[in-house]
Amino acid sequence: EHTATLLPSGKVLVAGGDDTFNFVSLASAELYDPATGVWTPTGSLGAARDSHTATRLPNGQVLVAGGYAVYAILNSTELYDPATGLWTRGGSLANPRYYHTATLLANGKVLVAGGVGTNGTVLTSAELYDPATGVWTPTGSLNTGRAAHTATLLANGTVLVAGGGDNYRHPINSAEVYDPATGVWSPTGNLNAVRYEHTAT
Repeated sequence: EHTATLLPSGKVLVAGGDDTFNFVSLASAELYDPATGVWTPTGSLGAARDSHTATRLPNGQVLVAGGYAVYAILNSTELYDPATGLWTRGGSLANPRYYHTATLLANGKVLVAGGVGTNGTVLTSAELYDPATGVWTPTGSLNTGRAAHTATLLANGTVLVAGGGDNYRHPINSAEVYDPATGVWSPTGNLNAVRYEHTAT
């Protein structure tokens, strides 16, 4: 339940996660260098977290958002600077969430959608992060609350969200598309099978 993000240098940043042996969330991060095959430590997150998202921004920094930590659902975000190896605090999400998705849009903003929120409720809410201002703003809500789903940027700039789990943790097969121009989600064809924690490419 950690994240792995390809950096502009070609290295891979792995951050956070869940140490199930000790039942704790992790703050540590490390870098993999494909040229040497070696892992090295880098700066630790300000807050331990798992089940978060990590998104590489156009400026090369990595935005980590939300997550879960020792029975707490987080709304905090952090930015990793590959040049310094340090994390800095970012703006807060409007809604604490984990098992959500984060998608870099063609306009450089980041769309966060769904996930599990306070009291274990599966969320329909979505919000946008603007790297130019560091501010999160609400956008149109999903038609169906979902967590552990996928979100994929399509060639036309829209975002396809598929599957996930509902409020009763049942896998679902519905899908919908987000239009950044309008901020509206529209239903699209259903998956043939219900599924969550799947992949989409």
